[in-house]
Amino acid sequence: MLHITDAFSRIGEENAFSVLARATELQRQGKDIINLGIGQPDFRTPENIVEAAIKALRDGHHGYTPATGILPLREAVAADLHKRFGVDVSPDLVMIVPGGKVTMFMAILMFGEPGAEILYPDPGFPIYRSMIEFTGAKAVPVPIREENGFAFSADETLALITPKTRLLIINSPANPTGGVTPKAEIDKLVKGLERFPDVAIMSDEIYAQMTYDGEQHQTLLAYPEIRHRLILLDGWSKTYAMTGWRMGYSVWPKPLYDAARKLAVNSFSCVNASAQYGGLEALTGPQDAVHAMVQEFDRRRKVVVEGLNKLPNVSAATPKGAFYAFPNISKTGWRAKPLASALLEEAGVATIGGPDFGVHGEGFIRLSYANSTENILRALERIEKFLNEHAQK
Repeated sequence: MLHITDAFSRIGEENAFSVLARATELQRQGKDIINLGIGQPDFRTPENIVEAAIKALRDGHHGYTPATGILPLREAVAADLHKRFGVDVSPDLVMIVPGGKVTMFMAILMFGEPGAEILYPDPGFPIYRSMIEFTGAKAVPVPIREENGFAFSADETLALITPKTRLLIINSPANPTGGVTPKAEIDKLVKGLERFPDVAIMSDEIYAQMTYDGEQHQTLLAYPEIRHRLILLDGWSKTYAMTGWRMGYSVWPKPLYDAARKLAVNSFSCVNASAQYGGLEALTGPQDAVHAMVQEFDRRRKVVVEGLNKLPNVSAATPKGAFYAFPNISKTGWRAKPLASALLEEAGVATIGGPDFGVHGEGFIRLSYANSTENILRALERIEKFLNEHAQK
């Protein structure tokens, strides 16, 4: 019998991909499925980006690049962060990685070990908890509450820090809730972190350019007092509809950068060369497509929220960022995961049950509005019909 390490008994997964696989199988069987499960823009990557990658291949960019990414791209990341937030970032602290998860993987591996504690948002992106438990560290959930507009509470977060805490993970705008934490709350958190100088912070800002209703994203890069222990996670997947390109980046504090570089060398060597040139064009070329996508997501967001709040025994807070709604279904009498499963199998609508995002996700399901308005309206009709026909006592 083959024996793998015990760590693999603790590793989880992202159930959105399991739902996607089941939805695809049902479609293969001839069923009409509306997929509001996967967090993926339904737009094509802008043509100028595609053409830049094709040109890179034709120009002979077929080989290895530096493990940290090509210098022009790292310079473009630094310039883009300065343009958007007015922060100074050295290209020598930027790392190009294959997608957003790699930064999580690296940061959690650096700080996670038996006896350590890592704080993460709950409900939150499921890979946070999965990787923490894989390392043997204790995963400590930070409750993300509907009554706070799905923003994290600085006081509640700080109260969970102990002498064993090594890393704090925060995410705003947030998956799965669409919550955006206001600047005043982030100010309070950063001030409170002065009492805990040995705690590193990983800020997942992958949805930074997707905010609505006048909300302004507040990057943690804007706080010089924590820059020496801050890891920023961002990338191209959501903003530029480049999920399949596997393009992410991170900004590291100088003491950690070489450790991250070594992890890159030991794992993926470097990011696909032509994809990096596509990423360069994305940052330095026209941004019209980005603005158009965000405007369309905003229109869909309003349709989703209005429609959800008309459903029997369902209420939905208005998301201020990303492209997710996280409606409260607790009054329907259904548990979240059985409801999500029934909606897929019986109503032909793919959603994700809240508990797939953590223990505090019970009573909610996640819908992605990265789908057409027509499909969203059809999905809402199907959900309404299903709830009316399958009311739980």
